[in-house]
Amino acid sequence: QVQLVESGGGLVQAGGSLRLSCAASGRTFSSYAMGWFRQAPGKEREFVAAITWSGGNTYYADSVKGRFTISRDNAKNTVYLQMGSLKPEDTAVYTCANRVQGRIIDWVRTRSGSADYDYWGQGTQVNVSS
Repeated sequence: QVQLVESGGGLVQAGGSLRLSCAASGRTFSSYAMGWFRQAPGKEREFVAAITWSGGNTYYADSVKGRFTISRDNAKNTVYLQMGSLKPEDTAVYTCANRVQGRIIDWVRTRSGSADYDYWGQGTQVNVSS
């Protein structure tokens, strides 16, 4: 089992920045990738960004590319999502997720679907005011 706890959400004005954190605990040694997803009211959950623990390879949704940065601290088992130039449409519950099953080579081919992750956090609310 892997436990994930997000923090860092809040209210920010458009154009502002926030940094989200996702701390992993438990059987983290078996994890090879982490991702961030978000879900706005009335909308489907969507992929935001992902990173591999070993090589630090990063992947982004087009909607956040150039504005968000995902990073990791292996020593702390923590993944961060630095969000900049925030827009009201970024308002959502942001959730981190963890991949332990399968092979990384297969995960890389997809990586943006909910089925590509095995454990999920509870989420943290981000509100961007106009």
